[in-house]
Amino acid sequence: MRHPLLNLCVCLAALAGAASPAFANKDIVQFGSSIRIEPNTTVHDTVCFFCSVDDRGEVDGDMVVFFGNTHITGIAHHDVVNFFGTVTVDDNATVGHDLVSMFGSVRFGQNASVGRDFVAMFGDVRQSSDVSIGGDRVVQPPWLFWGPLLILGLVIFLVVREYRNYRRRFFFRGSPYPPR
Repeated sequence: MRHPLLNLCVCLAALAGAASPAFANKDIVQFGSSIRIEPNTTVHDTVCFFCSVDDRGEVDGDMVVFFGNTHITGIAHHDVVNFFGTVTVDDNATVGHDLVSMFGSVRFGQNASVGRDFVAMFGDVRQSSDVSIGGDRVVQPPWLFWGPLLILGLVIFLVVREYRNYRRRFFFRGSPYPPR
């Protein structure tokens, strides 16, 4: 008698044993602990969850930050992506390719540059007149997201409130008024 579950477990164990470990050369990945890249230091990719990245040196790869801030004083040669945080590009700092910010603010210093595209969705952008953006610039203001969401929440609140009032009136319809 064959046991299909046993065969599946043996196959999964063989695949797990044959898996090779991941190799990350000069990559930094943190969860809850901030990343600080010192001057004259080069790293490849940085990924940060619930923490911040302070780039004072060079990042050859991409920078990705979730729920934290990104501060670029040096050079980021590729993409910079930030969700729910602030991106600060200091004076004379460079982002080589794209800069994307979702639900956060972006602040550019004097003579800051973005090599390709700049996208800021539902956040605040502050920049001086001498910021250089090599490709497209897409900025969606926060009210475009929060406005319809607020209206939808208000409609749901009013519908629930009116339904509760209807149910309360329906309940008290059978009782004598004023109560004895």
